[in-house]
Amino acid sequence: MELTWHGHSTWHVTVGDTDLLIDPFFDNPKTDLEPSDIETPDYVLLTHAHADHIGHAGEFSEATLVANPELATYAQEELGFEETVGGMGMNLGGTVECGDAYVTMCRADHTNGIDTDYEYSAGMPAGYVISDTKPTQVEDEKSTTFYHAGDTGLMTEMREVIGPYLEPDAAALPAGDHFTMGPWQAAIAADWLDVDHAFPMHYDTFPPIEIDTDDFVREVKATGSDAEAHILEGDETFDLSP
Repeated sequence: MELTWHGHSTWHVTVGDTDLLIDPFFDNPKTDLEPSDIETPDYVLLTHAHADHIGHAGEFSEATLVANPELATYAQEELGFEETVGGMGMNLGGTVECGDAYVTMCRADHTNGIDTDYEYSAGMPAGYVISDTKPTQVEDEKSTTFYHAGDTGLMTEMREVIGPYLEPDAAALPAGDHFTMGPWQAAIAADWLDVDHAFPMHYDTFPPIEIDTDDFVREVKATGSDAEAHILEGDETFDLSP
């Protein structure tokens, strides 16, 4: 599994022959790319409807959309998407097969308004757990699993559900504070999730979420967890191997 961070919360995940693009938003200081520089992925995953997460989604409308039903409806009517996973989107707790990947939608503690003149409900915000094997209660040491937490505060579901049952190997965690977790809460999340690799995201895009990433590294170490903190450069790829 290959993980490429394009700044903010935008991740390109490759599982086998399947490409997934999460929260495409390229108006951030960490990437040198424009949406047109990215080949259309097989799937676009949207965690919620804020403009800094769906800002360039319409540029990839030929992909199959993964989102909750309310956001899927908006994306079909306003962003040009024709295909949605399952024909109607998915919802919290569900797992869908997306090519070579299995995608599970998880809760995120956040808000979810749509900045538009139209009246739409955006449903519940979410995160995604992406794996190369179907989640089961039987531990599979050969599986590789990545958790994109979306925009969220620290929540015990990370410790009680996502970590022990979905068993992510790596997690991308919002760490910019103000609108989401800051470095110390993101570090606690990494500990609760029991991941091997932790990546901060959703930082430095706007003045309120500018941080010193050394704080994230220090806080991860302070938890005493086995997680290794990785500070990626924009458009950098990390090879997540089992």
